Amino acid sequence: MAGIVKNVIATGTSSGLGFEAIKQLLQQTQPHKFILGARDTAKARAAYDDLKFDSSKHSVSILPLDLLNLKSVRSFATQALTELGQNKLDLLFLVAGSLNSAEGPGPRGSQWCESYVTNHLSQHYLTHQLAEKLAASKSRVVVVSSGAIRGVRGNDPSTLDIDLKANSGANARVVYSASKFAQLLGAHWWRRNLPTCKVVAVSPGLIPDTKLAKHPSLGLSMDMPDAKTVPEGAENILRAVTAEDIPADPEQIFLTSWGEWWPKSVYETSLDTALQDKWCPSKEEIESTEPIFQE
Repeated sequence: MAGIVKNVIATGTSSGLGFEAIKQLLQQTQPHKFILGARDTAKARAAYDDLKFDSSKHSVSILPLDLLNLKSVRSFATQALTELGQNKLDLLFLVAGSLNSAEGPGPRGSQWCESYVTNHLSQHYLTHQLAEKLAASKSRVVVVSSGAIRGVRGNDPSTLDIDLKANSGANARVVYSASKFAQLLGAHWWRRNLPTCKVVAVSPGLIPDTKLAKHPSLGLSMDMPDAKTVPEGAENILRAVTAEDIPADPEQIFLTSWGEWWPKSVYETSLDTALQDKWCPSKEEIESTEPIFQE
């Protein structure tokens, strides 16, 4: 079935793991149509043009997307759906991530810190915008997560209410773990609310050579025993794109970097549906509470 085009919408593919993952897909015989969001569209366009991929087989469309601006997220979704037209959406690939402390005000007046908005809220909002198309297409939704979800402060999800707020002063490691945990709650929520879709969370593993992983608070290096290269990390997350051995248990959704499904005991605290509902607001709730929509 190599001649059937796979349609993909993706975030976080301008550099790092996301760029490498798309690069690897562009090397496949399976034709793909990529609709990619980027803050710097010219830079992203140049990077993909440099790959000199087979444009008779694949297409790459790059649209403006600033994940710190929820109006930009809405605009990107509208443009992406227009490009898709009546075609199905095979894959929503949510790769974008950031690692920053919760110092200073939130983006565009948000009560939340930048990393939470990037890592969860904006991509959750994007999924809302695409939900009807996703459901009709029976799409796969791949959420690039992290083993850092185990690092929530005190292993207590109630700390998210404090640490993810703008001006909380929480350090980058704490914020990253908390925001990725919130993102995992979102993956569970969408697994429940998009029953026609396959929703998978996946860890790329320990990848020191990405911009995010080079944050000084992490102290990561390729000398570490479990360290993997960027191409290896991209291979790991692409397993979630093709995996057919998805467990029947709807709560077991997390694919590890070594290609196995994590037992639920590893992320047990994320299985609370009330907690998932709390951190996964509706589209209408986001638009009524985020200050950018009141401008």
